[in-house]
Order: sequence, then structure tokens, then C-alpha cells
Amino acid sequence: MVDDFKTTEAWRVLRIQAELVDGIEVLRGLGAAVTIFGSARSGPKSQYYKDAKLLGRNLSKKGIAVITGGGPGIMEAANKGCHKKGGCSVGLNIALPFEQAPNKYQDISLSFRYFFIRKLMFAKHAKSIVIFPGGFGTMDELFEALTLVQTEKVSPFPIILYGTKYWHGLLNWWRESVLADGYISKSDLDLIRLVDTPDEAMKIITDFMVDRKELGRKRSNTK
Repeated sequence: MVDDFKTTEAWRVLRIQAELVDGIEVLRGLGAAVTIFGSARSGPKSQYYKDAKLLGRNLSKKGIAVITGGGPGIMEAANKGCHKKGGCSVGLNIALPFEQAPNKYQDISLSFRYFFIRKLMFAKHAKSIVIFPGGFGTMDELFEALTLVQTEKVSPFPIILYGTKYWHGLLNWWRESVLADGYISKSDLDLIRLVDTPDEAMKIITDFMVDRKELGRKRSNTK
């Protein structure tokens, strides 16, 4: 009977609950944090990798935690820049059939089985989100953030697209098709900020945090 129960939907609910409780407990008291998304396929020679690493370092020096998906590429770069520089480097890892081996630059490392619990943790703790170029997963995270802010399911925070050259086609499509056909409002496009340097991203993030009195909040002891 026990083995039968472990294969039921009820057992799956318990696994989901366990992931949710673990994520909330481990990350409580994290303080000011920025989530950085981007491709797992961007190598160390990529300019985006170098910029993500610099942004992670600059955030960490301000005492701001950096949260990533915990894998290689842009995630590794941001964690590496943050690691041991003053802020907490967090990786929210997930088991995938390819690409997603946890990087070694994480002060806190959590592993998830369920995408939706992992995505909840990204949104719950982020005071800003920076999205570097990436593929389907990165796009999913972008649209998730936009939808949550647009529908006021979370308090508004900056959603920053990094790399004008990469994102301009999507922005043009939003303006020329999605907005023109009335599927979004002009104000929805104001949710997006476009940058090309770590300094530009830092200014948006720190201005927002200063305004909300988030800057300087440190991770509390969770033990």
C-alpha cells in the first residue's frame, strides 16, 4: 500500500509542498536581491558573460544578493561575480536532461523538481530582474515576470532587458503588432527597461531600491 501511495497524485502534492516549504525557509531573510536570467550556452568569452559577471560583482559589493538558475552560462557568470564579494550568491537549480549542471559559485544552492515552484522563488525575492539574451527558458521567465507585474500579482519592480541588439526585434514586434492590434496597452511597454552596460542596469536597480528603502537591507540569520 505504501508503494502504491508513493505513485499517486497525492504523493506528488506532498513533494510539491516539501519543495515550497524548503525554498521559503532557506531564503527567508535574504534581504535585497536581484534575479538575473540568461542563456546557459553563453561561454566565458561572450561579452554577455563578462557583463553578467561584472553586474553580479557590482551588486554584491552593494550588499545585494544575486539569484540565478544556478546553471552554466549567464547564470554562472552572475553567481561568479557575486560570490564572496559581499552579497549572497543564490542558485535555484533544476534537474534537466541537458545543460543544467549546478555551477560552483553559490553560497546558497537549492534544487527543484518543479519549474513552477522554482519560478515562484525567483519572483518572490527579486527587487529587480535583469534578463540577458537567451532561449526558450529565458523567454518564459521574461513573460512570467511581465505577466505578474502587469496583472499586479506582485509589487512592481524593474524588468531590465540587457542588450539592445538582441532584444530590438522583440520590442519592435510588441510595438508594431501586439500594441498596434490592441492586445496590450502602451503603459505595458513601460514595464520594460532596455540597457547595454552593467552601469546602466545598476543605476536602475539602485535608484529603485533607494526609493523603496530596500538598499542596505542585509540577510538575517535564519538559524
